[in-house]
Amino acid sequence: MIAQLVSLLDEIGLPLALTSDGLPADPLKVVDLGDARSDIDEAELAAHLGLRPQVVVGVLPDDPSPAALRLARACTVALTRSSLDATQVVTVADLDEAVATLLVQVAAAPIAAASLHQLLCVQGQLPVAQALTAESAMYSALLAGAEFARWRAARPVRRAQETSDAVRVHREGNRLQIVLQRPARRNAYNRAMRDGLIDALTVAVDSSLEVMLTGAGPDFCAGGDLDEFGSATDVSMAHLLRTGRSAGWLLHRLRDQTTVRLHGHCIGAGIELPAFAGRVIAESGTTVRLPELAMGLVPGAGGTVSIVRRIGRWRTAWLALTGQAVSAGLALDWGLVDEVEE
Repeated sequence: MIAQLVSLLDEIGLPLALTSDGLPADPLKVVDLGDARSDIDEAELAAHLGLRPQVVVGVLPDDPSPAALRLARACTVALTRSSLDATQVVTVADLDEAVATLLVQVAAAPIAAASLHQLLCVQGQLPVAQALTAESAMYSALLAGAEFARWRAARPVRRAQETSDAVRVHREGNRLQIVLQRPARRNAYNRAMRDGLIDALTVAVDSSLEVMLTGAGPDFCAGGDLDEFGSATDVSMAHLLRTGRSAGWLLHRLRDQTTVRLHGHCIGAGIELPAFAGRVIAESGTTVRLPELAMGLVPGAGGTVSIVRRIGRWRTAWLALTGQAVSAGLALDWGLVDEVEE
């Protein structure tokens, strides 16, 4: 059911209704922005919605008013059928289908979805280092939650034996070439790859080296190694390790001298980390996707920091809430990549 904006305004200052289990009774609210008024205070509405553990989807008319576009910024994400050059808007072919997709995804993981909404509402306002800390803290909390536990219990853990280094590094003149090197596992991002990438990037800190990051095999990176998810026995200690040894932070520091070349599937960490770089080039067949919500998690490799700073929190929310793949062409239109090569 689509609510009117006025009903949302009536709820400002009221506590969110909960189920007997303590979950939000209405984890996703769809709001018609067609009746947006110019006298509504965007900052007050955004502050109210950002605090509540509830995903708010704004639906825009085909020809939205300036007030509607402005108030769409207070929502988690806004949908329209029109092609609009506004970062708070996602253009979809079928509004009903898009809303149905969001309803299904949020219903399957309401805690992770609400946590993602709250996290994204603050990420753009924080410096990168503090934003990474916030993401890691939220990620660690969800690792200890029931939604992730259900996902983990349904999937057996495989232990593949590594036969070579997960990262290959070659320096030639002023260029440092870093290659993700687990092609048999589609360059799944595991501890060995994280440590190898951090070691390689550390070489370039406080230097004038140009960094080129690529991936071996058919995919740049298929995301975090699922067999390592949930293996930490102490999630609070894992939070300290994640923030103390962050490849995302190093890529951010080296952004002006780093280029990443993407190809194939770039999932989870496979797009979260590249988005920190100053220049991202994608082959035409590249696709990107954020699948973490289906696991009961939020992006944990820096995506709520790096991707938000490239395409805004609203389109980041769409990627993370739906888990849908985005083509290289759309990634270019949004600014997630800087160039697409045929």
